Amino acid sequence: MARMVSANGSAGRRARLVAVVTTPAGLSTARLQTLNDIADDLEVRADLVGDPDPRHLRRHFTGSLTYTLRTRRQGGAFEGEPAERRSRLLGAAAQYDLVDLEWPNDLQGPDCLTCHQLSAIPAPRRRISWQGTADGGADLPARFAAMAAEPAALYLLAPRCADPDSAAAMPLLLSGLGRSDVTAFASGPEGTWTRILAPWLGAPVAFGLAGPPGADGTPGVEQLKSDYGLPELPALRGLYGAARGAPGRSLFPRLQNAAFRELGLPALYLPFPIASLSRFLRRVAPLGERAGLPLRGLTVSAPHREDALDLADTTSPLARSSGAVNVLRLDAGHRYGDDTDSAVALRALARLGIDPAGRTAAVIGCGGAGRSIAVALHRAGAQVTLVNRDPIRGRKAAELLGLPFVPLAAFSAGGHSVLVHATPLVERAPFPVADADPDAVILELAYRGDAPTPLMAAARARGMRTVDGLEVLLLEAQDQLRILTGRQLPVASVRPLLPSGRPLLPPVRPLLPSTCPDPASEEAP
Repeated sequence: MARMVSANGSAGRRARLVAVVTTPAGLSTARLQTLNDIADDLEVRADLVGDPDPRHLRRHFTGSLTYTLRTRRQGGAFEGEPAERRSRLLGAAAQYDLVDLEWPNDLQGPDCLTCHQLSAIPAPRRRISWQGTADGGADLPARFAAMAAEPAALYLLAPRCADPDSAAAMPLLLSGLGRSDVTAFASGPEGTWTRILAPWLGAPVAFGLAGPPGADGTPGVEQLKSDYGLPELPALRGLYGAARGAPGRSLFPRLQNAAFRELGLPALYLPFPIASLSRFLRRVAPLGERAGLPLRGLTVSAPHREDALDLADTTSPLARSSGAVNVLRLDAGHRYGDDTDSAVALRALARLGIDPAGRTAAVIGCGGAGRSIAVALHRAGAQVTLVNRDPIRGRKAAELLGLPFVPLAAFSAGGHSVLVHATPLVERAPFPVADADPDAVILELAYRGDAPTPLMAAARARGMRTVDGLEVLLLEAQDQLRILTGRQLPVASVRPLLPSGRPLLPPVRPLLPSTCPDPASEEAP
């Protein structure tokens, strides 16, 4: 079990990894044998997979076993009668190392276990948990004190926060308790970062799904290792992360955390799905004072890029021109906002030998990233057209940048030698690739980890030159790490962490001039 020390300490520490089985596939012999090499403990969600034979589990998994029968009122699926619940819990007590007891209903009230029944689940084999709804952080210490009045080996608080941006209350609670038998984090996508951070604040375990990451924000146990370096717990001095509106899997934490480890930086990069950037910054600020883990910087995605520009004390000229910030450095109360999309796009094109000067370019997507790239291409001498599905937003962007606009419904890719896809769409191509000129270059910001996007697949099938979103991601990681920390990304070490089997950009080579005639050089008829 991990021993609790200050997050600023330098002692070598390790958390226990718990693989949580939520589907029958996690109970297969092959999967159990794989988990045996990854996780320390196995938790069976009996409300989701039933009651498997513990002998099968122990035959293929040598770690400890935890039995959980989560009720509907605490976010689970069990809706049976209290008598059935008590019977199943007592049956598990004879075969599992730990049995999860829900507070308060299993311990107090008319449906609780009797003193005689509780004696069959002695304190060293109990985990007392609460996964209700938290309206805020004010009542959490009193709630835990009531739970801790019941003896147990471990305590788990994993409520769903009524306000998405109040998840920071859980790490603040955990850091204030100073105990090594408590795990506390916010459930749901908005609380994923608190779940990952918890072991650094004294939690003895880190929970990951036995299968792929869940839609509720629960990371897979393999993801805890690959993206965040768990179960090792090197000392931390600060936090970085990705502020975004919608939850989703990103490879950015994997790249940045690997870079932090190689460079010896005592930092952790986390996902922050938030509703309001300003409110999140206010609520996460106490982590610096009370836990010694200040937030030092953010990668900012839609819809927070415009807010980041407003919140920054100083910004780069490109960020001001595009009206958006995608990287926010926080340093001793000063906020510096910058934009890396524009430089990355030009560098990616340069690696293909493409000089934008004199070329016709279309940028599909008028969000912060699309506007930044459009400004960069325009300044590099390209004739840029903005394209957007929402004509109102598209015309607003065109007015801001002083560039022409075409609604996506009326757009034709033909006649453009540079096509930039700057929307998050990965399910289908944003335009018919067959309409594009065969010698056009397609640059895409979005990516899929498992396979090329439909846009990339269609373009490569035609033999077109392309820049995959994963290559853009790697270039973004380089620029953003430099802005946030002043250090250089160890590309040779980080690149192998990306999904394999994708074409890679060649090294930078001399630029090829545009084949389009320069109108200024033509004589009037």
